[in-house]
Amino acid sequence: MIRVPLRPLARILSARQMGGDPDAIERENLRLRHESMRDRARTRAEGRLLFMGLAFFMIFLVIGVRMGLLASDEPTEPRLALPGHEISANRADIVDRRGRILATNMQTYALYAHPQDMVDPHHVAVELGKLFPEMDAAALERRFTDGRKFMWIRKKLSPEQMQAVHDIGDPGLLFGPRQMRLYPNGTLASHVLGGATFGAEGVASAEVVGMAGIERFEDARLRDPAQTEPLALSLDMTLQQAVTDVLDAGMKMMNAKGAAGVLMDVKTGEVLSLVSLPDFDPNDRPAPLLTGDPGDSPLFNRAVQGVYELGSTFKIFTAANGIQLGLVTPDTIIDGNAPLIWGKYRINEFEGHNYGMQTVAEVIQHSSNVGTARIALEIGAERQKVFMRSLGLFDPSPIELVEAPGAKPIVPPRWPEIVTITTSYGHGIAASPMNLAAAYATIANGGAKVTPTLLKRDGPVHGEQVMSSEVAAQAVHMLRLVVTKGTASFARIPGYPVGGKTGTADKPNPHGGYYKDRVVNTFASVFPTNDPKYVLVVTLDEPSDNTLARPRRSAGWTAVPVAAEVIRRVVPLLGLRPTEEPEEAVAELTANVE
Repeated sequence: MIRVPLRPLARILSARQMGGDPDAIERENLRLRHESMRDRARTRAEGRLLFMGLAFFMIFLVIGVRMGLLASDEPTEPRLALPGHEISANRADIVDRRGRILATNMQTYALYAHPQDMVDPHHVAVELGKLFPEMDAAALERRFTDGRKFMWIRKKLSPEQMQAVHDIGDPGLLFGPRQMRLYPNGTLASHVLGGATFGAEGVASAEVVGMAGIERFEDARLRDPAQTEPLALSLDMTLQQAVTDVLDAGMKMMNAKGAAGVLMDVKTGEVLSLVSLPDFDPNDRPAPLLTGDPGDSPLFNRAVQGVYELGSTFKIFTAANGIQLGLVTPDTIIDGNAPLIWGKYRINEFEGHNYGMQTVAEVIQHSSNVGTARIALEIGAERQKVFMRSLGLFDPSPIELVEAPGAKPIVPPRWPEIVTITTSYGHGIAASPMNLAAAYATIANGGAKVTPTLLKRDGPVHGEQVMSSEVAAQAVHMLRLVVTKGTASFARIPGYPVGGKTGTADKPNPHGGYYKDRVVNTFASVFPTNDPKYVLVVTLDEPSDNTLARPRRSAGWTAVPVAAEVIRRVVPLLGLRPTEEPEEAVAELTANVE
């Protein structure tokens, strides 16, 4: 910077010539210099103040924004840092065929503790004991004070429980976020869904894994992050609820210990409803039975795991097999005179009936054991086994449930002629209601094998041709006669032609032989018979109609009325319109009911 001299020589010489005071020039220059220095100092100070003001404004702005973000976020607790990979808690939803939620995820929290950070372990233990009655306060206090640094207290908390724990106010109680599996429909379709539990766990998240049902069977797909779409099942929630309500009421009215129902589309094999009673809530899955009969557990899926002798429902297979082989026709006369003596064995009819000479159609209509046995003897053991195997009655159901592969049908190890006879009418061989539904669907589908599925399909699936379409149509017609003239007269529904076959089978006694007063009753039905679209199988375990003086335990009095009510409830939901049908001769409702 160039400084201006206070006494410039030119001005001093000029002032002296003019008689001026050179000191006045110096004073004026000094004043101007001081004013310039003051102005520069003021400008510098103002700049510094402006910079400091801007700096403080920015700092307070950042602090304010951060406080706003913290106020808008969910409160989180400090979490223990654990080594290892991050746990993926994502799991796809499960929906019914119409996209309605069957299983989804809900954000919740787990409760854990850092005992070394607790202010008052005794108070915490007492308060937790009050909040969670299943916890022992004294045991909690011992664990809080034994020197451990970390402990889980509870894996799932409701929002109310979480707030109550917050109110305890101890810094040693902490929360870890969780994705919990939620089943919003409670017990509905519980045996299909199965349930889920936690796998690998950390304080920041927990892995949700399937533990039963389709949750376990499709576990890899549901946990795959690349699979963003929900898993669509073939079930229809409306149909499922309707079938469940009717079966539950029917089970109570018929004094049965359990019930199962399968409603299947015969064109696609889609299971529209699968019910097993008693059921359970997958949100609070009960513990399995450790003693007694596992079949008494509500976790037991009677429709898939229940392997029962299904009795006379098998007779239509014998008739269809004989017709397919060309051995008989529906009009072929069969000697049905009872009893049939075969070696040391005596084959009788239900309640001592003797139907005498009858056609094959009448054998099915009357549910004749002797007539069915004679057809089976003409077929022979090997051809009988081949036909039953082709219907899937020798193998576990391929349905998409983790329990299905373990429910293998019980097939006789040896196959002498007496086994050929008893198997023809469903005794000595056991299968599940799901196996039976698929076999009946094969008949209703024109003889093309039907593979059941719980996954939604886009259209019909064409399986192996087990029997000709003509034979299948004749079999459906014979099933219709069972309803109009035979043992299932309670299944006659005006406007909706139903065909089906009853089955009453004595329950095997674990100690040998059969119970005399315990039965498994089944009605396997096809509707509408003029254009078969659906199969319904209803099974009741140990039913008994006690409305009269003598208990009635046959399927015609128990399973058939329940199945008929199911059909009445579901036909409008399925969009089936009633049709006019010609008057048909109908037997007395109480006559020949098996």
